[in-house]
Amino acid sequence: MRALLVVNPTATTTSARTRDVLIHALASDLKVDVVMTEHRGHARELGRRAAESGDVELVVALGGDGTVNEVVNGLLHHGPDPDSLPRLAVVPGGSTNVFVRALGLPNDPVEATGALLDALHEGNERTVGLGLASGTPGTVDASVPDRWFTFTAGLGFDAGVVGRVEQQRERGKRSTHALYLRQVLRQFFGDPHRGHGTITLERPGHAPAEGLVLSVVCNTSPWTYLGNRPVYAAPGASFDTALDVLGLRSLSAPAVARYGTQLLTSSPERGPHGRHTLSLHDLTSFTLHSQVRLPFQIDGDHLGLRSSVTFTGVRRALRVIV
Repeated sequence: MRALLVVNPTATTTSARTRDVLIHALASDLKVDVVMTEHRGHARELGRRAAESGDVELVVALGGDGTVNEVVNGLLHHGPDPDSLPRLAVVPGGSTNVFVRALGLPNDPVEATGALLDALHEGNERTVGLGLASGTPGTVDASVPDRWFTFTAGLGFDAGVVGRVEQQRERGKRSTHALYLRQVLRQFFGDPHRGHGTITLERPGHAPAEGLVLSVVCNTSPWTYLGNRPVYAAPGASFDTALDVLGLRSLSAPAVARYGTQLLTSSPERGPHGRHTLSLHDLTSFTLHSQVRLPFQIDGDHLGLRSSVTFTGVRRALRVIV
C-alpha cells in the first residue's frame, strides 16, 4: 500500500526522535513517502496532490488538529467521494487532538501508531461525516473560500478565545490548557459584544433564532478536552449525523459561571442547558448572521472576522482508519 505521511515538524507533543520511530514503524508495513510541512497551508497542498495522484491509498497526518484540518481540506478539494479518495489516518501530535480522540483512538503518538498498524492489518475503517463552512451569497463574505471542518466551528466568543491563544503562541507561548483558560478570562472582560447578542441563526422552515452571543457548531462529541476531561457542548453530535449547534443568549458573569460549571460537569447525556441556551441537533443546512463582524474559527484555527457563514453537514464524506 502506498501512503503519504504528512508531518508537522513543529507539532506540540512530538520530538524529532519520536517522529523517526513512528516513520520507521510505518515504513515497515507501508510504502511511505514522508513530507515535512514547511508553511501554513502546505499540508492542504499535500492532501490535494495525494487525492489527485490516483495512486496514493492512504494519507497519514502526524500533527495536531490544525494539520488534520489542512489535510482533510486538501483531500476534499474537489468534493467528498469516500469510495475513490485516499483514506485518512491520524497520529496525534498536538496539545489537544480532539479529532483523533473523538474517533476513540489513543492520544499518545506511539500507541496511536500501533493502533493504526493493527487497524490496517484488520481492515478497520469508518466513513465519517464532516462540516462545510461557506461564504453566504449576497453578503460581504460571499467570496470567502469553502472550508471543511472535522469537529467544530464557532462564530463569536469562542473564536475570540482561539484568536487570543494564537496571538500568544506567535509570541512564543506554549499551547497549554492553562493558556486557554487565561484567554477565556481575557475574552470575557474584553469582548464588547458579550452583553448583547448580535448573532442570528437561520434555517429553512423555521423562525430565526436571534440574540445569540455565542454560537458553537459541533460535528462530534466531545467538543474539546481539558487535559483528560472531555467537554460536551453538544452531547448528541456524531460523525454519523449532520451538525449540532449550541447557542447562548447571555454571557453575563452569573451566566458564564453557570455555563462554565455545566460544561465542566457535562456528560454524553447532558450539556449546557437553561432558558438562554439554544441546542439544535442534526442540521444539514443553516446560516449564522451577525450585525457586526465577529471572530470565526474552524477546528481551533482562527480565520479572522466574519458577519455571515453558511454551514452544511455532509454525511459520509471521508473514510478514516480506526
